[in-house]
Amino acid sequence: MTRVVIAMSGGVDSSVAAALLKQQGYDVIGIMLRLWSEPAAHDDTCVDLVSENKCCSEESVYDARRVAQKLDIPFYLVNVEEPFQKTIVDFFYDEYAAGRTPNPCLRCNRTIRFTLLLERALALGAEYLATGHYVRVDDDPLTGERRLRRAVDRQKDQSYMLHLLNQHQLAHAMFPLGEMTKPEVRALAEEFGLAVAKKADSQEICFVAGNDYRGFVQRYADLRAGRISAAEANVPGLTPGPLLAMDGGVLGEHRGLAYYTVGQRKGLGITAAEPLHVVKLDAARNAVIVGPATALEKTTFSIREVNYPRDVVPGAAFPAAIRIRYKAAEIPATVTPLGDGRAEVALSVAQRAITPGQAAVGYGGLTGDEVLVGGTIE
Repeated sequence: MTRVVIAMSGGVDSSVAAALLKQQGYDVIGIMLRLWSEPAAHDDTCVDLVSENKCCSEESVYDARRVAQKLDIPFYLVNVEEPFQKTIVDFFYDEYAAGRTPNPCLRCNRTIRFTLLLERALALGAEYLATGHYVRVDDDPLTGERRLRRAVDRQKDQSYMLHLLNQHQLAHAMFPLGEMTKPEVRALAEEFGLAVAKKADSQEICFVAGNDYRGFVQRYADLRAGRISAAEANVPGLTPGPLLAMDGGVLGEHRGLAYYTVGQRKGLGITAAEPLHVVKLDAARNAVIVGPATALEKTTFSIREVNYPRDVVPGAAFPAAIRIRYKAAEIPATVTPLGDGRAEVALSVAQRAITPGQAAVGYGGLTGDEVLVGGTIE
């Protein structure tokens, strides 16, 4: 019997994925990861009180364990707090401090879920690691290589979030929900008698309390500095600096780069004859550059940390439909590999607010829905 480890979160998607695998006759093991949580506060004795990570709160652990009991499968809670903090939380903070807008879930999928958890799954004798992501993976009928493809449900498709996977990871990946829609999944949860059938989805960054990511950057700066305020420690990204017009004129002072993102219009603290938007965050000068909406439009940009899920770097420029944000429409483009893990993207239609730190993902191939390339916008 083929063994499969299912990554459980206590939510409806991973729970239905586990139930489907069990129904299909696999030897299923459920594993939930205990992730890092920031100290919520400290009491009168200065003892830190630990807040809950939303991906592994007590309620979520209880729900996942209850589903595992219902399905009669083993369930384990694995502590990965230290590697999660070092590879995800520190990265999130450092990116904001450098004037970029990161997506920590992308890195988590690659380094935590499909590296640490996959290694644990293989050590347990499993052939596959399954998740509740809405995405498909199959074999190319001509080459046998694994293909990462969009889900049938385009509204729930999460292929953008998994573009960092390689052939080794895809060879051991299963996504039971890739051919289904969300309503179908909830209906199955009811049919399987799972208590989480009506549980709401979580869309927030799991380790940031109240989804206040800018406040988190401030709190984490204090934490890393040993309770010294960010201002006293002169923490990059949280230090005030000039707010500049595109011609270099000083318009005011910003609070710190971490409080702004490309495309932002509100909260700039300045008045002008026409609406102004954040056009660029200049970390070298600790400056926020603002300009009209038209200045946000671009047709070309570069990406770094480029990944080709087939593990083959194309020898020449190639066409792809590029998505510059998770929910953005795909735009016809040409991608040119540059070497050193970088590539240039030339869009057929100008797009607004192409944001450094976010991912750009390209689709195409024989099916038109295969992830061909992905990387971090520079």
